[in-house]
Amino acid sequence: MKGYFGKFGGQFVPELLMPPLEELETAMKDILPSPGFQAELDDLLQNYAGRETPLTLCPTLSEKLGFSLWLKREDLLHTGAHKINNTLGQALLAKHMGKKHLVAETGAGQHGVATAAAAARLGMSCTIFMGAEDVERQSSNVRRMKLLGARVEAVESGSRTLKDAINEALRNWIATQETTHYCFGTAAGPHPFPTLVREFQSVIGRETRSRMLEITGKLPDAVVACVGGGSNAIGMFHPFLEDKEVRLEGVEAAGTGAPGCQNSAPLNLGSPGVLHGQLTMLLQDTDGQILPSSSVSAGLDYPGVGPEHAFLHDTGRVFYGLVNDAEALNAFKTLCRTEGILPALESSHALAWVLEHPERFPKHGNVVVNLSGRGDKDMDIVRDHLQDIEAAC
Repeated sequence: MKGYFGKFGGQFVPELLMPPLEELETAMKDILPSPGFQAELDDLLQNYAGRETPLTLCPTLSEKLGFSLWLKREDLLHTGAHKINNTLGQALLAKHMGKKHLVAETGAGQHGVATAAAAARLGMSCTIFMGAEDVERQSSNVRRMKLLGARVEAVESGSRTLKDAINEALRNWIATQETTHYCFGTAAGPHPFPTLVREFQSVIGRETRSRMLEITGKLPDAVVACVGGGSNAIGMFHPFLEDKEVRLEGVEAAGTGAPGCQNSAPLNLGSPGVLHGQLTMLLQDTDGQILPSSSVSAGLDYPGVGPEHAFLHDTGRVFYGLVNDAEALNAFKTLCRTEGILPALESSHALAWVLEHPERFPKHGNVVVNLSGRGDKDMDIVRDHLQDIEAAC
């Protein structure tokens, strides 16, 4: 069925949202593949965003682990994360559609910053919805968005995090759809967003695949990425899906990891349900009410996941593990101290999975971790936990 990955996906939206979704689907079919659009996008990605990003070997950690650990350096992109791949693509598509304004949601703030930058670059106005709790814990990114010309709306409803920001952005889009494009930030939501975002983010996996073949003469043994909504992970995984010899492992946020405490791991601990226009795996109670999620990483603090990840989990093509807050914070510190690289707390979950479970990976093999963003935005959070980190080391 159109817009489905196995049994997951779909368009579970009010009738008022069908026209802009159909308009977007038409633009994906008619505009996105055109040579002119692709040339413009390639130019923006190379000369504005900074692609191709490096594939960096970590010599110190590799020696300790017994296999070669590589990082795909999306943290080196303009605005500091993989999000710019998607926002430039969607903003350019919206401009070709005749839209003047972008609306977006953000959790960690990286998608908000990337949307604001894309809007400024392409001469568009921009409104960013952000949960009030995330506004507080990601204040540096809020300042960056405002400096780039975006209006930032703090959302006080619900859990005051990413889920609620998406709700408000969808409501805004219903009212302003004639002039506005909703620049959805992750590979989730109603069709065609999961496919559209994957299309723009797959550059990550394509570059990784090509570069590993160039450097080592073979594909990596394993590829690892953190999973919240799932855009950086599906962008990394998709070009490898047919390469059965490549192990694909996603990493969800277990929160504190204590029994009964909140987490952000719907694939491991959730059940099928509908949220934000999609049928996917969710954190919910027996009555279908969405449960609060929790992670030290704002970008992973979401009770759902993109439907393609739910499908890949269901079929077993991708294994999804769990990393708790303390493990992610320790991985953050380890990469800083051993390789001189400051990772985002989201990416630190993926790194922690490798550091905590080296036995899962072949000795003398090649393992790639998608370093989806840099950690400048997380310094206040890390400072608050630093005493705990020191006590554990």
